[in-house]
Amino acid sequence: NFVRSRRTHKDAPTTTEKTPTKSKMEQIFGFKKEDLTSWQNLVTLLNRPTDPASLGIFRCLFGLLMAIDITQERGLSHLDYKYLDGAPVCRFPLFNFLQPLPMDWMYLVYAVMFLGALGIMLGCFYRLSCLMFISTYWYIFFLDKTAWNNHSYLYGLIGFQLTLMDGNRYWSVDGLRRPSIRNAHVPLWNYTLLRTQIFIVYFIAGIKKLDADWVEVLFIISLLVVHGGGLMLDLSAGYLLFFDATRPYAFFFVSYFHCMNSQLFSIGMFSYTMLATSPLFCYTDWPRRFFSHFPSFLKSVLPFTSPESQTSTSCVYPEGQSTSSERQETPAVARVSKLRFKHKLGAFFTILYIAEQFFMPYSHFITQGYNNWTNGLYGYSWDMMVHSRSHQHVKITYKDGITGEIGYLNPGVFTQSKRWKDHGDMLKQYATCLHQFLPRYNISDPEIYFDIWVSINERFQQRIFDPRVDIVKAEWSPFKPNPWLMPLLVDLSPWRTKFQEIEGSLDNQTEIVFIADFPGLHLENFVSEDLGNTSIHVLQGQVSVEIVEEKKNHTLQPGEQIQVPAGAYHKVYTVSEGPSCYMYIYVNTTEAALQENFTKLFELQERVRNGTETEPLPPELQPLIAAEDGEAEVNATDPIVRLFLKRQRRMKEVKKRREAGVLERFERFAVKKYYTIRRGFLMTAIAMRNLAVGLPPLEQLTREVAFANMKEPEAEANQDERLKDEVGHGEL
Repeated sequence: NFVRSRRTHKDAPTTTEKTPTKSKMEQIFGFKKEDLTSWQNLVTLLNRPTDPASLGIFRCLFGLLMAIDITQERGLSHLDYKYLDGAPVCRFPLFNFLQPLPMDWMYLVYAVMFLGALGIMLGCFYRLSCLMFISTYWYIFFLDKTAWNNHSYLYGLIGFQLTLMDGNRYWSVDGLRRPSIRNAHVPLWNYTLLRTQIFIVYFIAGIKKLDADWVEVLFIISLLVVHGGGLMLDLSAGYLLFFDATRPYAFFFVSYFHCMNSQLFSIGMFSYTMLATSPLFCYTDWPRRFFSHFPSFLKSVLPFTSPESQTSTSCVYPEGQSTSSERQETPAVARVSKLRFKHKLGAFFTILYIAEQFFMPYSHFITQGYNNWTNGLYGYSWDMMVHSRSHQHVKITYKDGITGEIGYLNPGVFTQSKRWKDHGDMLKQYATCLHQFLPRYNISDPEIYFDIWVSINERFQQRIFDPRVDIVKAEWSPFKPNPWLMPLLVDLSPWRTKFQEIEGSLDNQTEIVFIADFPGLHLENFVSEDLGNTSIHVLQGQVSVEIVEEKKNHTLQPGEQIQVPAGAYHKVYTVSEGPSCYMYIYVNTTEAALQENFTKLFELQERVRNGTETEPLPPELQPLIAAEDGEAEVNATDPIVRLFLKRQRRMKEVKKRREAGVLERFERFAVKKYYTIRRGFLMTAIAMRNLAVGLPPLEQLTREVAFANMKEPEAEANQDERLKDEVGHGEL
């Protein structure tokens, strides 16, 4: 189906010609074995004239989705927060020389990208619109590696492909402006590229999920059906969409899968983009048949429904064959029956691009950047939902290069991103940035050390980088192994099933953290005063636990344990020859006491409501009676009662939202999107005015930004309440 083009009514032979008998291969795959026997036959096949209808509809949908995406995931609506013009910010571009432009110019870049997406949707000045979109899109993409993901990479690839295709031959403004291209054939390689790209997205994602590590995790997590179903769909979707007999079933399962993902995950336009690609696998004239069922008075604004298409110099037509429609066509575009350079170039590019896309997901041996336990470059692998990470401990230590003074930095200082914690290339960039900023705070020639603990795919928490290495001076290259990246302790992976057994034996209030460490290193840890019953249990290896305040060391063997004091530091040294494994078991006594108080208050409130409580309530509990009144929690003097009432109100709001009808949910969704998009456009208008005539007085600019920041009343109220809740928790 990647090279299939259905013979439409236009291509049907006349009554004086005989219909050629198709071979079994041609009936199934859409081409003959002879089409692959020589380079000339293959070029002719890939340039076969094909109906432009399906490509035109996809072009329109893709442009629309990208225009929406620019205001959201690309960041137009929060551009000023994203780039923080003039502020000391550490950034993570692909190439260190790439830096964002001044804020107003960044709005211009986004405006160009938006106009490009709009032009793609309308098919207006198509080539120029595609260039406007992809040039600015890839600039934004390369500018920030922390925002890289598979679907953002896919959007850029599709935009690049559309730039080289004849996507404006059907239902486009260009078709109205230039009758010679209106409803004209497109070469088959246009469809071949897009279909193969989508096949790769599905199939490679499924292959990556067959990784033994992911499969092992699959059988120890609770979402077996969801993740297992995703695996089977990824492996089979491309093939099911390929064949006529299975395509209806593929449409059902693929549509259900993407609609479910759009609700479960915050992945922007990805689900809708993949839904828009599914019709590409249908026969290319499906829009004509679909729109032919609409009322006749709408035909002036709907796409063409007649089966005839114009000839195009982009295609190669069989010699000695003509159709009735071709005999009636105007001589504006002559039929091309001989191969030209551009036909060979199109075929060569198609083969080269497909080969490159199959190679790229497995090219990590070059860039040392596999997403599992990465050393550097990543993000082009299609390994979606394959790796889960959790961070237990992040410490940044600086040392003054002149005085030797040692201090600690708040993790994430000077940056809004958290992804630097997982990737060697970004850690190097972050350390270099900190080295440049810290001298402003009287720290000369600082050395920067990172102690970061990560658990990947339900493993132990372990270090990802060597905490003894000054990352500022450390070498890093995308083409060499990283000497300061600690190896993943895969030999300890079998412990994951044991973890499930241990966690299952604990009560709901007891929590557990599994740790693995390397010989010669130690973990310095502080136990919060809220954790009143914390102990260390050794599972493998030998450790020495130092209680800092007591200045005592305790050596523990596998199976032994020790209680560590709350509100104090301790150190755990790995003294065995191999890695050590141990676990912290603790109870958050403060949270447990709070939940116990909440339970008692709820029971008391229920007794008051049903009349079984005979004793009068003390003044501090009186707000429980008027709990339905919003003023009750404000008037509550007891902090526990106040938190209880706030918790009840939040639960009631969540329940109300979940039980809301379809219309109410849609209205809430539409209002939220309206204010988001509104801010993006208003801030862009302000920036364009600033570039054109200069900055206005500060008071005027403040009023304009305040007007752009305006939110719906309910959102503003909720924002205020969230702030109050945070303050309340802080006071408690």
